[in-house]
Amino acid sequence: MTGVWVMIAVLALATAALKLAGPLTLGDRPLPAGALSVVELLASALLAALVIVETFGKGRALTLDARVLGAAFAVVAVTRRAPMIVVVVGAAAVTALARLLA
Repeated sequence: MTGVWVMIAVLALATAALKLAGPLTLGDRPLPAGALSVVELLASALLAALVIVETFGKGRALTLDARVLGAAFAVVAVTRRAPMIVVVVGAAAVTALARLLA
């Protein structure tokens, strides 16, 4: 358990250092246009990667289970421009139903 808390502390310090590095290096200057476009895409890419890892991964193995059906429902609902509440509740319902039937 101690290793987990050490890792949490290290990540918290690294996050604080990264947040501090931006203002210290740039000061009052704006971010260059090329860097700004990368930063704008970074959050979406990280969120997509997190969703994929949590949906398809189990440890170091690839896993296909009920979460995949929920994610597939969410993708279809988003492409059909469903309201976000429908996407979230529908994906949860599909996942729960698949787990119930399995």
